[in-house]
Amino acid sequence: MKYETHNDTYIDIDGTCLQGRVGADYKQLVRLFGQPTEGDGCKTDAEWEVKFSDGVVATIYNWKDGHNFCGEGGKDTNKIKRWNVGGRSQSAIVNVLNILEK
Repeated sequence: MKYETHNDTYIDIDGTCLQGRVGADYKQLVRLFGQPTEGDGCKTDAEWEVKFSDGVVATIYNWKDGHNFCGEGGKDTNKIKRWNVGGRSQSAIVNVLNILEK
């Protein structure tokens, strides 16, 4: 399935919420989706915004486990292995998993 990311175009992520979690290395996510945004500066450290060719929108982000939320005790972004997937439906996590499993 083809997709675009925030690195390619503006993606409207309003109304997205947690749909599930995936296990993935930071390097794998960068290879597939490009460089992340810097997160919200509070609870997230990295976020990818993705729009798939079927119109489904997904966000992939860490949540309250990095330096922004935990300070010095937080994980370095490149060591995070568990990521939240947001979207407007379960199709978001299905699409992300399909890309990760290729």
